Amino acid sequence: MGKQNRRRRTGRRAVPNPAVLLDADALADPVRIAEGVATAAAQDDAAGTRRFVDQLAGSGQLSAAVTEGVELASRRLLAHAVEHGWLPDDLHQAARRRLDTFALAYLTDLMAVHRAGLAADAVDETWRAQLDALGATVWWTGPHLPAWADRALLTADEAMTAVVRTLSLLLRLPRLAPGRTLPGAPRRGGAPTRHVDEKTLGRVRGLLAKAESTAFPEEAETLSAKAQELMTKYAIDRVLLSATAAEPDPPTARRIWLDTPYTDAKALLVDQVARANRCRAIFVADWGFVTVVGDEPDLDAVDLLATSLLVQATRTMIETAADTEESRTRAYRKAFLTAYATRIGDRLTTAAATTVAESPSPSTLLPLLATHDHRVERAFATYFPTTRTRGITLRSAEGWAAGTQAADQAHLDRA
Repeated sequence: MGKQNRRRRTGRRAVPNPAVLLDADALADPVRIAEGVATAAAQDDAAGTRRFVDQLAGSGQLSAAVTEGVELASRRLLAHAVEHGWLPDDLHQAARRRLDTFALAYLTDLMAVHRAGLAADAVDETWRAQLDALGATVWWTGPHLPAWADRALLTADEAMTAVVRTLSLLLRLPRLAPGRTLPGAPRRGGAPTRHVDEKTLGRVRGLLAKAESTAFPEEAETLSAKAQELMTKYAIDRVLLSATAAEPDPPTARRIWLDTPYTDAKALLVDQVARANRCRAIFVADWGFVTVVGDEPDLDAVDLLATSLLVQATRTMIETAADTEESRTRAYRKAFLTAYATRIGDRLTTAAATTVAESPSPSTLLPLLATHDHRVERAFATYFPTTRTRGITLRSAEGWAAGTQAADQAHLDRA
């Protein structure tokens, strides 16, 4: 029974969200305007929001009070998202999937304003790097709202519509696992976060670039396995060194965003790579990202390998498709990617385990790795106290067989 029919049967009438309308006094008060903007962003009432936007931009110009009120609401809601664990790249990725280019630019400017209000040494290095990668800088002088609207060639009405949509997204963002120190908060410890050294990263990136460019799946997977071997060797050296450290870096969290379609199959591939590199992963399907928990250098490895393997798996799926009607269906491609992820995960895990077994002192190393794994499991349980196992429904045996065969053709002997 539909909602309207249920209301008729029970005698209840639908009550729309109340329109956000401001009187003359409120339109001159930035604080009340900020409250109205936040309320409009929180409502699911397109018609009411339209009337509110028309009221703020009715003259075709954004008044000084409206400009100040909008910027006040924007700063508050961005700070709310930051407090909920959203990093600059996470905000960008979520907005890229749900907003237009104008709103995305507005959000980037908001992040620049947020950083500008803090001392440079009060901003986590990951925050700084991600903001720099996004080009988030304070490029304007004076009030931001009219400068941004002029730069984007937006009317006052169009600008306000984009702002409300941006703030609506910020209000709907869920709380995330706390992966980094919040900007402005006391930094953890005095030493910078440890990452994989640039020499090792350069070698791994070179192998993965070759894997992505070759037309031969067997060569691609051999190169990927070699990259896994290098990262495992680096992790072994790091674990042995950290055994003498007074307090190792705590595990943290990083998000890997996935593009549609087949996000569940792609999430499985990320999970397989995470497990091969001593990390834990969880898929947030509603937003399309995987959160990976582990030590920072291991997260670097997962990020590099998973991103490359997603490219390789998609290319292999397309290039090795049989000339059949089923091979062009969504069911086939989803089954292919799922089988590919499962088999490649097994082979990466085997490559990592072989590297550990052939290390100079595996008897010393294995207890240290077990301690490391326990720290990661404990951090994962803290971030995600309740989890739910989710299966993947497959409807193409042909796709599964083809994906498994494509993965099995790889020669993973180490070079």
